[in-house]
Amino acid sequence: MKSPWRTFLTMLLVTVVAAGVASWAGVRYGLSHAPEEVDLDVAVHRDLNLTSDQDRQIHALETAFAAQRADLQAEMRAANKDLAQAITRHHAYDADAQQAVGRLHAAMSRLQEKTIEHVLAIRALLTPSQALEFDRKVAKALGFEPS
Repeated sequence: MKSPWRTFLTMLLVTVVAAGVASWAGVRYGLSHAPEEVDLDVAVHRDLNLTSDQDRQIHALETAFAAQRADLQAEMRAANKDLAQAITRHHAYDADAQQAVGRLHAAMSRLQEKTIEHVLAIRALLTPSQALEFDRKVAKALGFEPS
């Protein structure tokens, strides 16, 4: 007759092994079915067969946009810090918290507007066939798959 501890340890070992195999299989399945993330800047340089002139001009646009994006992201972090301080201090959605949220939303809005302007500035440098492919990539990056 088997001891209860031996039976318990055997069942525990079987459970741990089964959980490990299921975890491994779940991760493998998830990774193989994950949607492809679209990095528009990488796709532009990789897929659109840019001329050296286009590449140079787009690189200049990207450099300028990176600085604008960094400034706006810093503003968003500052607004979030102010929001955290207001909530911690007053434990209410008071005027200080509302002002911080307003600053955050304004910075987010400006970042979105600057991003759209940046995307359209790149598009203006493309040939018609490049622009068509670019439009598909932009739509995909925004979560829309045109039919």
